[in-house]
Amino acid sequence: MEFFLYKSLKKPLVFFGFKDKYIYYAVGGVALGFIIGTIISSFIGIIGTIIGFLFSGASVWYALRLQNTKGLYNKTNNIGEIHIFPSRYKYKK
Repeated sequence: MEFFLYKSLKKPLVFFGFKDKYIYYAVGGVALGFIIGTIISSFIGIIGTIIGFLFSGASVWYALRLQNTKGLYNKTNNIGEIHIFPSRYKYKK
């Protein structure tokens, strides 16, 4: 598994708690919310602006929720499996 390091930072990219690809998801959602709010507000006024803000907030929340549930890298789900690890210490009697 590889971890992308940004040469100038020497660490993975994190912005306001969002990591790597989820930054783009959040920014795209905010931009789409701005566009939707602009179009709808030209038809129905201030309510369209509020709908655009709600859409932007919901898209940022969804990107954060997606990051917390799916994670940044592909992982296997081990639901219903039991893992038994050997003990590291030997106890003397």
